[in-house]
Amino acid sequence: MRYLIDTNVFVRMTTDIISNEVREIIDDCENIIYVSSESVKEFIHLVQNNKISPKKEIRTQDVFDLIENTFGFNVKYVAKEHLRTLAKLALVEGHNDPSDRLIISQALTEKMPLISSDTIFPKYRKHGLELIINR
Repeated sequence: MRYLIDTNVFVRMTTDIISNEVREIIDDCENIIYVSSESVKEFIHLVQNNKISPKKEIRTQDVFDLIENTFGFNVKYVAKEHLRTLAKLALVEGHNDPSDRLIISQALTEKMPLISSDTIFPKYRKHGLELIINR
């Protein structure tokens, strides 16, 4: 099965704060795990601005090596279809983060479950989002 992880789960992967349920999904070699290119952008920003402290020193220029070789994930690049979904995606009360909404749009367009720790994301289930919460 294919899954998309959002930025906060990707960040938590670098600090080993992942629930058992999510760890089982990620460790199952039959699953394909994707990280949005939007999450890559956010991760680089967070590291460069000292907003996060990954478990081991990560140079931002090595983020793709971390994703693809260390974790064995794939990068899902933002495409025109994802932006079309974003343009139609209704705002939910209390949430206007453009990066989150783009990642949600990718999951919806690709029909992939989204793995997240974000407590506002369940509000997008009414739009068809399949969500797995990292508790």
